[in-house]
Amino acid sequence: MLRSSNPVLSRQDAFQPGNQYAGGYPQYPGQGQGQGYDPRFGGQYPQDPRQGQFPGQGMPPQQQGGRGQGVMTFDDVVTKTGITLGVVVLVAAAAFFLLPLQLLMPASIVAALATIGITFLVAFRRTVSPALVMVFAVVEGVFVGGISKIFEFYYPGIVVQAVFATFVAAGLTLAAYKFFNIRVTPKFTKIIVIATIAFAVVTLLNFVLALVGVNGGTGLGLRAGVTGEVSLLAIGVSAIAVVLAVLNLVLDFDYIEKGVKMGAPANQSWKAAFGLTVTLVWLYVEMLRIISYFRR
Repeated sequence: MLRSSNPVLSRQDAFQPGNQYAGGYPQYPGQGQGQGYDPRFGGQYPQDPRQGQFPGQGMPPQQQGGRGQGVMTFDDVVTKTGITLGVVVLVAAAAFFLLPLQLLMPASIVAALATIGITFLVAFRRTVSPALVMVFAVVEGVFVGGISKIFEFYYPGIVVQAVFATFVAAGLTLAAYKFFNIRVTPKFTKIIVIATIAFAVVTLLNFVLALVGVNGGTGLGLRAGVTGEVSLLAIGVSAIAVVLAVLNLVLDFDYIEKGVKMGAPANQSWKAAFGLTVTLVWLYVEMLRIISYFRR
């Protein structure tokens, strides 16, 4: 049973071996009961369908896949994640340099709400189309560009610092996962899932309170996170957010690794790339916030 706290990678059906041919061979009528007849091939087929009498059979899973679709590989996930993040960066750069200051806050808020909506849409779908991923990347790019310019306006040089910190954190997390053979147990997953959901609820409540002018002192509101008063509570909340984002990366790496081993369909690479992009952007925003506390 595969689970992830990332809302995009939380669906379990896509990586179940019974839902694609790559993880197990198809069961034809009469299989296990001796010989049978399949009108698609105009004759009998053997009890064991792996004897190479049908198109694609006898081939390794990487070549066979689900009805010729192929299976997800690490190279596919890396390539598609690079494409998605590349679009985010290009759009963010355009928003950073082209959006006027008076539109930064409204554009960032609208883009943030849109990305939340798209994320929930993807979370409840078995597969995700590349076009939807690209739409998400564009909207996410507007949010990243807008929020980056707001922080850069108040704290020159902070964007470069946050980007560097994000890459270092992600790289160290991947290295630790790979070389220290981190085991993601059901108990570990459950704790991270509950903590992430709790943090998301607190963030949403603070966002609603900020709209009516109430500052909870956590620094989770958009304006409070940029120019609000620095407190130990705000620093602590931001540190917890960074740790949660890193732990979500661990769960995502584990989920993708298991999906590759179980022969998930190739189109799941886009969903995996989507999920990694969501987590990395979250980590970047939290890096912006926590670095800004020490710059004030």
